[in-house]
Amino acid sequence: MSGFFSKQRAVAHSGYNRWMVPPAALAVHLCIGQAYAFSVFNEPLTRVLGIGSASPEDWKLTTLGWIFSLAIVFLGLSAAFGGKWLEKVGPRLTMFVAACCFGGGFLVSALGVYLHEIWLVYLGYGVIGGIGLGLGYVSPVSTLIKWFPDRRGMATGMAIMGFGGGAMIGAPLSVLLMDHFKSATSVGVMEAFVVMGGLYFLSMCIGALTIRTPPQNWQPAGWVPPVVQNKMISQNHVHIDQALKTPQFYLLWLVLCLNVTAGIGVLGQASVMIQEMFKGAVTPAAAAGFVGLLSLFNMGGRFFWSSSSDFIGRKNTYFIFFTLGIALYAAIPSIGAAGNMGLFILFYAVILSMYGGGFATIPAYLADIFGTKYVGGIHGRLLTAWSTAGVLGPVLVNYIREFQIGQGVAKADAYNVTMYIMAGLLALGFVCNLLIKPVHEKHHIKQDEFDELDGIFPRDGQSPATPNPKQ
Repeated sequence: MSGFFSKQRAVAHSGYNRWMVPPAALAVHLCIGQAYAFSVFNEPLTRVLGIGSASPEDWKLTTLGWIFSLAIVFLGLSAAFGGKWLEKVGPRLTMFVAACCFGGGFLVSALGVYLHEIWLVYLGYGVIGGIGLGLGYVSPVSTLIKWFPDRRGMATGMAIMGFGGGAMIGAPLSVLLMDHFKSATSVGVMEAFVVMGGLYFLSMCIGALTIRTPPQNWQPAGWVPPVVQNKMISQNHVHIDQALKTPQFYLLWLVLCLNVTAGIGVLGQASVMIQEMFKGAVTPAAAAGFVGLLSLFNMGGRFFWSSSSDFIGRKNTYFIFFTLGIALYAAIPSIGAAGNMGLFILFYAVILSMYGGGFATIPAYLADIFGTKYVGGIHGRLLTAWSTAGVLGPVLVNYIREFQIGQGVAKADAYNVTMYIMAGLLALGFVCNLLIKPVHEKHHIKQDEFDELDGIFPRDGQSPATPNPKQ
């Protein structure tokens, strides 16, 4: 695409400060991270018609639960299909389209609330907003990795930490707006959707307009790639389509899926779980504080673990996730039975830090294995693992719990089998991580193929297009 949104116009001029890029990424990720806080709308949406209390015609919680599920499914699908488009058009246009979809999704949902048509809310936040989530999630990642070849993990951790922390802004903002707009004829959700759609659109547009990509073959000043290279860090590149033909892609898909499955199921039931396992000792308010603490560790773990992976390696980082995770999950039933609430909270805080760390570390892991050139598109396709885990994790926790209770097991003990299953899934993830090896050279892009695949370098041997330094 020509004009302001073209890929070439987003190339930075000489001397551009690379530390201007993380704020642009955060401007997007802090917005789309609101998805983790969507549950604050669920209870008010059950009484849109009844206002003070739910009427028979109001939506049920089971009906509303599909809004978030649809958003996560379309996050994975749009990231998978839009990742290749991202590599073609660049991050600026992709982030702008993400802003239109995510902000526009709120507006369509507001119309659905006004007309009381649940399909419009599904379409708005679930489908259109979910597409904005996926495109917004992957669009800054490859750019950050290219700007920080010396600290890939730290770079992706900075942005993806924003997604984990978006709920910390989105939740109080949602409550504040609903309280401001609620009246005798409205619960305030529709108006909150309109305001949030506009605010998030503007913030994400700021990120899209300020994002820059490094010039070809750019390196940080004074940085020289180490002579002795880690075999797990490739100096070659693999095309998006070719990556799907490698066993490494599917092993990494399982590594992410199994790590996320173990964490996301717990995250969705954390409040109920701690109240049932320590019945009478934990109030609903204290349980809410526990959930907030887990969110902090989820967010902090994204930066801590991904930054640590720059020093200990991506594969070793995931070994820690799986080994430590197995031990913690296997110990939780005994901790609960002993009534040791302090250890219970500590163990889950560490588990959630590794859950968030898995998200932040995987883009750098992909860049190590497949090279940096097409990592955004490859990362997008790998995020289908998140969509799968988003269904698998809650299903395992919720349905096994219901089955256990149906068999006469006390609620406090109904999670024990689930914890052992989660430990088993992490053991499988450990094996998958162990099997990951460098990509065979037959999958690498040859030097003479870059002309055809890049889209910037012409085939006739002319020099690449030179970006305008004023842009």
